[in-house]
Amino acid sequence: MKPAFLYAAFSALGLLAIPPAAHASEGKTASAQILVKSSASWNGKPYTAYASGTPEMTVLKLTIEPWAALPWHTHPFPNAGYVLEGALTIVDKASGEKKTFHAGEAFTESVDDAHHGIAGNEKTVLLLVYAGIKGKPTSVPLPGQVKEY
Repeated sequence: MKPAFLYAAFSALGLLAIPPAAHASEGKTASAQILVKSSASWNGKPYTAYASGTPEMTVLKLTIEPWAALPWHTHPFPNAGYVLEGALTIVDKASGEKKTFHAGEAFTESVDDAHHGIAGNEKTVLLLVYAGIKGKPTSVPLPGQVKEY
């Protein structure tokens, strides 16, 4: 991707507050903060062998209305999320285990485990990053459920 496109995309999401530099500078020009790094999902299930195929990155900004519950679904490959606004409670269907993530927190999602998210008492806005495979959906609804987005 071209740097101008990335700048425009992240600027539109409100993740950049300064314009790009007109000229390159010497020395340290950036700092990084790892928000989440894991070889397991939020509920401790380890990621196993990665799917094969042509990689395809997807970045979504997902807005969920207050108290809304997303449909039960699975993900076929690892992904991570960052809560921009509000709070999200993720619930594992099989165990009933749940965990709430608030604005400013990141999380890793489970692969092939049925789960769903529930927004808190205010609008929830998430930034989701899928390290997917071209031609595969990022989210698969359980039978009888509607698509997540």
